[in-house]
Amino acid sequence: MNHLDFLSSREAEIQYLDADFRIKRNGSFVRCAVTGEPIPLEELKYWSVDRQEAYRDCHASLQRELELDPALRKRKKT
Repeated sequence: MNHLDFLSSREAEIQYLDADFRIKRNGSFVRCAVTGEPIPLEELKYWSVDRQEAYRDCHASLQRELELDPALRKRKKT
């Protein structure tokens, strides 16, 4: 999907489930909770069931985890 296509498309409303998601309101994209960037539904791979939010990629997902639990930064690797 072209970035300009989002100007004429509608944001979907999604219920994020454990291994899937359910579309509550039709649309072609959702927004990354960290960056605000549009994510085409066919490219959506990362989300939080507990927070009900989508992420552009694994880096955005990790960033959100670290924002919400700074203690994760201090854990020692074993």
